Amino acid sequence: MNKIELPDLNEIDKIAGGDNGFRNEMIAIFLDQIPEFLNNMRHFFDRNDFANLAREAHTAKSSVLIFGMTETGKLLKEIQIFSEDHLTDTIPQLLSEIENNLNAAKNNLRDILNLQKTSGC
Repeated sequence: MNKIELPDLNEIDKIAGGDNGFRNEMIAIFLDQIPEFLNNMRHFFDRNDFANLAREAHTAKSSVLIFGMTETGKLLKEIQIFSEDHLTDTIPQLLSEIENNLNAAKNNLRDILNLQKTSGC
């Protein structure tokens, strides 16, 4: 099991340019996407729908990279390539690692938003 990767908000902060409302909106969108990405990838894998699994991994990769999760992005790229090539033996392990990282990211980002609410930012 690899070390859990948490989001790095430097890129989001650059994009937001000091606009905390926009920053928080980007975080909220990602929080909504996480369960969709995970559910869709599991669903596609369980149904041997590797074309859609590859597409979903590609879409998720773009989002995680914006949040500085480069290792998770690499895992998603591997799922994309393995799905396209029908090399499916390692996909369950990759999905587990991605799931752990994204669930940790979800908790971390919720904590960040809650901290901002309580501190009045």
